[in-house]
Amino acid sequence: MANRTDSDAPKRGLFSRKPKAEKPSKANKQPGRLKQIGQVFQMTRRNDPNVVWFMLLAFLGIVAVGLAVGLLINNWITLLIISIPLGLLAATFILSRRAERAAFSQIEGQPGASGAALSVLRRGWILQDQPVAVNPRTQDAVFRAVGRPGIVLVTEGPSHRVRQLVESERRRMRRILPNVKIHVIETGRGEGQVELSKVAKTVQKLKKELTKQEVSAVDKRLQALGSSKLPIPKGVDPFKARPDRKAMRGR
Repeated sequence: MANRTDSDAPKRGLFSRKPKAEKPSKANKQPGRLKQIGQVFQMTRRNDPNVVWFMLLAFLGIVAVGLAVGLLINNWITLLIISIPLGLLAATFILSRRAERAAFSQIEGQPGASGAALSVLRRGWILQDQPVAVNPRTQDAVFRAVGRPGIVLVTEGPSHRVRQLVESERRRMRRILPNVKIHVIETGRGEGQVELSKVAKTVQKLKKELTKQEVSAVDKRLQALGSSKLPIPKGVDPFKARPDRKAMRGR
């Protein structure tokens, strides 16, 4: 049987209607904005019951201030109308902050959590989805980010165990990038360590030392260097931990 070509297909008339595009199924349909906020709120409240009181306090505090100012200038209706959306905005901001902490608390202790903490960095950073150094036996790992402050290595695992991985990675990078600053951040709750929810903020505070062009050049050299990952047992992929992206978008 001959194959049907485009010329054999029925042609649409000049004034005929365009065929309707298929509607996405309910299973594939993305939840609306309000539903997303509701899901984020429920997730946050399960991990942080006090979030309701913080949101309520922020909303009522701003409305009360607006109302007080309105009474002083004898125009409380206008100030009340202005303060209500501002109060809702403040409550939403608090929800987004507490949601981020709740999202990280859910993945804390899981393999790949440090990489997930780096994944929320803003643009301007070049990130590696997989660790650049990993010990498959202990699942200790080192993740890397390249930006204007230089190279940032974020560790995952106890300090005494992960130190060897970090030093090995430092030596490899020093051979090809001797003048680029290398920062090391240890994740955890111990002394000198940084909590997952504060990793991105800590990285953003680092002093900028490279231009955008230099960042790209550094990344290209590192890509050519490759990684020092030890072989991972077949079928094991322990670095898939990611925070709830809906919570991240709540900001």
